[in-house]
Amino acid sequence: MTARIPIMDVHPVVEGGAFAAKAAIGETFPVLATVFREGHDALGAEVVLTDPQGRDRAPVRMRAAGPPDRYVAEVTPDSEGAWSFRVQSWSDPVATWQHDAEVKIAAGVDVELMLVEGAALLSRAAASLPPGAGGGRQVLSDAVQLLEDTRLPVEVRLGAGTSPEVDAVLLAHPLRDLPGTSPAYPVFADRERALVGSWYEFFPRSEGARVDEQGTVVPGTLSTAAERLPAVAAMGFDVIYLPPVHPIGRVNRKGPNNTLDPGPGDPGSPWAIGSDEGGHDAISPDLGTFDDFDDFVAAAREHGLEVAIDLALQCAPDHPWVAKHPEWFTTRADGSIAFAENPPKKYQDIYPLNFDNDPDGLYAEVLRVVRLWMDHGVRIFRVDNPHTKPVPFWEWLLGEIRTTDPDVVFLSEAFTRPAMMRGLGTVGFHQSYTYFTWRNESQELAEYLYELSHETSHVLRPNFFVNTPDILSAYLQYGGPAAFKVRATLAATGSPSWGVYAGFELYEHVAVRPGSEEYLDSEKYQVRVRDWGEAERTGRTLAPYLTRLNQIRKAHPALRRLRNLTRHASDNDRILCFSKRSTGSDGDDDTVIVVVNVDPHHTQETTVHLNMPGLGLDWTDGFRVYDEITGQSWHWGEHAYVRLDPGHEPAHILHVWKNA
Repeated sequence: MTARIPIMDVHPVVEGGAFAAKAAIGETFPVLATVFREGHDALGAEVVLTDPQGRDRAPVRMRAAGPPDRYVAEVTPDSEGAWSFRVQSWSDPVATWQHDAEVKIAAGVDVELMLVEGAALLSRAAASLPPGAGGGRQVLSDAVQLLEDTRLPVEVRLGAGTSPEVDAVLLAHPLRDLPGTSPAYPVFADRERALVGSWYEFFPRSEGARVDEQGTVVPGTLSTAAERLPAVAAMGFDVIYLPPVHPIGRVNRKGPNNTLDPGPGDPGSPWAIGSDEGGHDAISPDLGTFDDFDDFVAAAREHGLEVAIDLALQCAPDHPWVAKHPEWFTTRADGSIAFAENPPKKYQDIYPLNFDNDPDGLYAEVLRVVRLWMDHGVRIFRVDNPHTKPVPFWEWLLGEIRTTDPDVVFLSEAFTRPAMMRGLGTVGFHQSYTYFTWRNESQELAEYLYELSHETSHVLRPNFFVNTPDILSAYLQYGGPAAFKVRATLAATGSPSWGVYAGFELYEHVAVRPGSEEYLDSEKYQVRVRDWGEAERTGRTLAPYLTRLNQIRKAHPALRRLRNLTRHASDNDRILCFSKRSTGSDGDDDTVIVVVNVDPHHTQETTVHLNMPGLGLDWTDGFRVYDEITGQSWHWGEHAYVRLDPGHEPAHILHVWKNA
């Protein structure tokens, strides 16, 4: 039933409350609601957050959000688990009286009656105060005495009932008539890694790989890959992500550059999972053993890294499941099993799973596999192509894991239709790949950053990968070193989670052919031998810049939040400007302005026009900005001139010094 003071259009609410909205420990998120009533009397509204133990936290008073009757308040969960919130409304008789009294008394209408009514209301308010209200009862009692003292001027009596001290007491403990409440809506607070992280992806078989005296490529192993971990950690990354580490099928194995004629030494694609050596619950003998994997996880932890692995639910034709459970696949009219296709791409080395023939059996097996890797220290899974599997399956699987292990994080690799991407986030995926890779122009970037930070943040958390083994964007192919800096800067500052695939820091940018986003000599199909030492000696590496970006992220809480982005105008459509602001519970205010020249070939200049309230400033305020990249500083105001040379530095990351 509708509340006496109606509460409608509450946000964040996912599918009417059927699913939990996303939150993270320590992440402040806004609650909005439309609250209104008949007539002109004043009303109040607040948000009550309920923790996983069922305890209500102190109510947070809502304030006007801009549009008429729209209200907002910010709340912050401080522990992992299933929270809820509700909006409460009430008629505010004191605020109604204050407004009417100021109008009527100024007009000489019902003067004494208004003062008497005010004294009666404040007496009621004083009597309703809880025991822990401190000196509030005395403040209200003193105001009542002044209101009732007919010897005093009317202005003094009215001022006593409308004083800032009275308002402060009633803001904390309002007198409520006609109280109402909304339903309780679910929010799940994940651990911080579900929101924040810097990811680095490499193929273990390429790390430590070498060319022997006969010119033969000797692949790396989990043990040699572990030797690369200190360098990854030194760049400031938090997560080391490994493509599938399982045995690779031999039937229809792919050769270099996705060809169909592999040589005897070609390793095949790690995503063609399974052979007579095992399936999803096995490790490729070429990489090592489970003991080696456990050692790798332990070494990563020693360097402050979490290990993420690929959950790719597909099979090579010689995967053990094909013979043991043919019902888990789609059989064509000629009796053959259909291989994977995404026209014009064909994956002859992969059989998709069919989740409809034996859902109970297949669901149980996938859960077993996931828990096996969890037992070996994996708490993060990057899920390959989840959009090709039924959404209810993911709802079930992620729900099962959350019930017992809520710290386990799942990243959705679904470059697909917006409805599917949002649906996967709705049913439980903690993070999602996005369209960031293909957003290159200033205006489309600004719109997309706003969408992700404000319109879909309650269901979809972004992870901005600058490149992947599948995606080498045209921007990187033809933009030169400046393009790599631009994309890294945008990813590291635009999203709390971002990622880099190995080779990015070496400016690898050659496609297999014009118009393709596939790398030449793609690491998906062959071992890549990289000389990291030579790159460091010659200085042809972006590693120092990536390191600085991660240092800046760690130094600025504002960059580790999603819902705090403000867009700013620029006179030049090649220059993007946005800011992020975070106000901590201890009162610390951290504000960062990012200005990026998205044209990697030409110097661009402009005047940026700042939304000063979005920075926590008044329109006429001046302030200093310190460039975290170059170390320069300038005095700025609402309008500021910017010139960015991609041959030098294509971006500013500016720390706002408000008191300087």
